[in-house]
Amino acid sequence: MFSNSINEVDAHELAQWVNDENHKLRVIDVRQMQEIAMGTVPSAEPLPLHTLPARINELSTDEKLVIICRSGARSAQACMYLQQQGFSNVYNLRGGMMSWMQNGLTAHQPG
Repeated sequence: MFSNSINEVDAHELAQWVNDENHKLRVIDVRQMQEIAMGTVPSAEPLPLHTLPARINELSTDEKLVIICRSGARSAQACMYLQQQGFSNVYNLRGGMMSWMQNGLTAHQPG
């Protein structure tokens, strides 16, 4: 499975982070656009996993990044990739959007 070196955040903790204006973070959704269109975490930015290597320069190693996907698998891949590229402040949403919804949190329409 995945190495233990990936930082994880659960859905409730992420919801608190997103709602706290003093908590500086970027939420990156690595799903395909048609998946994201069904709903995502508030303030999440679409950056499909396959575009990450080409768009990595849009991210800063100084930022706190939370990576999300449907189940947590693709976002874990993205976290590992980002860590290999020198990003240390990267978090995976444990359980992905499935966990977000199961915890009764609202999925927002992007845009």
